[in-house]
Formats: sequence, C-alpha cells, structure tokens
Amino acid sequence: MAQISSQDPSKQKDVFGLTPAEQYWRDHYDWLLQSGYELRPRYRPDWVPSWQGTARPAYWCEDGRSYALPQIMDAVRTSDGEMVMLKQVPRSVHPHEVPIGRYFSSKPRTSDPRNHCFPLYDVLQDPKDGDLQIIVMPLLRRYNDPRFETVGEAVEFFRQVFEGLHFMHEHHVAHRDCQTLNIMMDPRSMFPEMYHPVATDKKRDFSTPAKSYTRTQRPTRYLITDFGLSRQYDENETNPLEVPILGADRSVPEFQEDEETPRNPFPTDVYYVGNMIREDFLKKYSNLEFMYPLIASMVRKEPEARPAMSQVAADFRDVVAKLSKWQLRSRLVMRQDDKLTNLLKGAYHFAYRTIPYLIRRLPPMPTPQAPQ
Repeated sequence: MAQISSQDPSKQKDVFGLTPAEQYWRDHYDWLLQSGYELRPRYRPDWVPSWQGTARPAYWCEDGRSYALPQIMDAVRTSDGEMVMLKQVPRSVHPHEVPIGRYFSSKPRTSDPRNHCFPLYDVLQDPKDGDLQIIVMPLLRRYNDPRFETVGEAVEFFRQVFEGLHFMHEHHVAHRDCQTLNIMMDPRSMFPEMYHPVATDKKRDFSTPAKSYTRTQRPTRYLITDFGLSRQYDENETNPLEVPILGADRSVPEFQEDEETPRNPFPTDVYYVGNMIREDFLKKYSNLEFMYPLIASMVRKEPEARPAMSQVAADFRDVVAKLSKWQLRSRLVMRQDDKLTNLLKGAYHFAYRTIPYLIRRLPPMPTPQAPQ
C-alpha cells in the first residue's frame, strides 16, 4: 500500500475507500450524531477524501485509515468531547454482553476500586435492525502498548488483572475469554492529548507523533473487556457447568481432551490469565522468575488443581511483599538481548529512568488512583 501514489488515483480510491463494513457506519452517521456521537470525517455521508487532487499518499492522511475489525468504530461524545469506542453487539449471538456490562457499570459495583471491568457508557438500539445493539465505552488501548519498562510496571499490571478477575468471580461471573486481546488500558493518563484512534502513534490530526508518558510517570488503569462469552451464575451454584466455548486462547488443557463435556468455567479463567502472563511476560523477560511458582499453579493441567482467584490474589500479595524497591525499579530484561545490549540498555535505564524517578520520588509500583 505504501507504493500507491497520487499518480494512480483509481487504485488509491479502491484501496483506501470505504469497505462494505465501513458503509454501515457511514449510513448511520446522522443517527449516531443525533444520539450524541460524532464519527470521524471519513464516515460523513458527504466525505471527499482529503488526498483527492493532491500528491499526498492516502495512507499518510488522517481519513485514509480504517479498522481491521468491522464491528468497532471510534467516535467523539458531543456532550463533552471524550473519545469513545462503539461496538456492534447482535443480541442473537451475544445475549449476555450487554446485561453483564450493565451490571458491572452500575452502583454499588462502580464504587469498588477492585472493579476493572470496562465502563459501559451507553447502549444504542439500531433503528433498522432490532437484533443489533451498539454499546459505547471509553476509547481504550492495548495493555502492552507502549511496552513495559520496569519490573514494577509489570507487577502492577499483574496486580490489577488478578484483582479484576477476582472481583468478577466474586460476583459469580466467568469471563471465559480473558486473554491478551481482551485486557486493555485506559490511555488518558499516559496520553493526555490522546491520539488518532487507528494510527495510535500519531496525534488526532495526524500532524506529529502523539505525546506520551511512561507508566511510572503517569500510572494507568487496566480494564477487562468483551463479555460476549461471559456468563453470570446464581450465587448458590457452586459448580456451574458449561459446554466449552473456544476463545482466542486455544491451549486450554481440558479443551484438548474434548470440546463437548460441560466444565466449570472458573478454573478455565484462571488458566487463561496465567497463560497470558506466561506467554506475554515470562517467555519474553528473564527477570520475572519470582512469578514462576504462582503462574505454574494457575496453568496446571487438571482444572481442579488450579487455585481459585481469591487464592491467586492472596499468593500474589505474598510474592510482592518479598520484592525490594530496587528490584521493582529495575528494567525488564528481554531474553533475546545479548550481554552488550543489556549493558547499554541498563546504563540508559539507570540514567534516564531510575535516577529521575528517584529524584521525583515516584513509586516503584505505579498504582493509579481509584476512579471516583
């Protein structure tokens, strides 16, 4: 796509024009605006590509970018200018997503700092399709973008994820797909001016790179999203059984045996989170060995041998209590780096991260303030 230039305008139009999925959002632009949500210029009914008649490649233009996933779209809430995300939710396919989202976005649960479920701002009913709802949530960012820099930043992430899933389980909700893609972060502290929702390294107007801070400089909050496969059970149902629904992580040991035997989804949740940390952190960084025993217990082959999330949270607190402040302030060491690379990265980290953080007395575990 980068090779397509203004000298071939027909190809630019074909490649960068609206896809059939995007046409849904264009056709609903006026209705969404009346509902209080304004889409980007690309989705206005009278949109004319900004690169048209210029020598600028479409990919370099703000309105030349689109989502790979057809069911999501960004917007601005007209009442206060907050950037939000819209998501199509068919009732017939995901009947529990909206009720569970509303449950965790209602008082008294919203007042509990352990609640790391994404805030559900609004639910819109498609005016032409009775089965289709549009949920409105904050514009979130992948939890690992930008990358983690210190051990303390990773440990704080683990704490919030364990706390959030424990909270869901306390309310008898099994997530059933709690993996990398469904754990996001609230970017507003690290990106005070926000960024373009598709080209997330650029400002909203595409003028310059987006300004950002580290997690230690501006602690962020991590959120669990996507309740499409989730289920809530009666508090007296101590061993709920469900036929497995395969999420993004297909490595669950009990699902390898067969995919038809009903199983308790809560131990599977424990596996999902443990395996996410194993794959995204323990296999990537060499100085998180203190997490090995806990994660090993969470990914045991036998579901009944895994600890409940209440025990995971308690064991994790014991692990963290044994870590020194210097250990938490140390940089995450990538397994792929050689000795020279580690030496250079270590010197840079000490000079430009550790010393400034110490001078400013920033905590080694960057815990954000609880939402009001």
